[in-house]
Amino acid sequence: MDTATTTAEGTAIGYEQARDELIEVVRRLEAGGTTLEESLALWERGEELARVCRRWLEGARARLDAALADPEDGAP
Repeated sequence: MDTATTTAEGTAIGYEQARDELIEVVRRLEAGGTTLEESLALWERGEELARVCRRWLEGARARLDAALADPEDGAP
């Protein structure tokens, strides 16, 4: 997988950055005190960040599966 995944805005973002921002989005939503419009914007950003994280994890899973399936890669 690439070293970064692209968001809807076309910016590259790494897994850790997306995960950390998603944690902050969830924290803000749980804390409340935002307007409906702000809450909707946070929710949409959270959905996008979750998709980025999912793509990263799917890519990591595919790489791991490929490494485990290839008996010539590091097997004694």
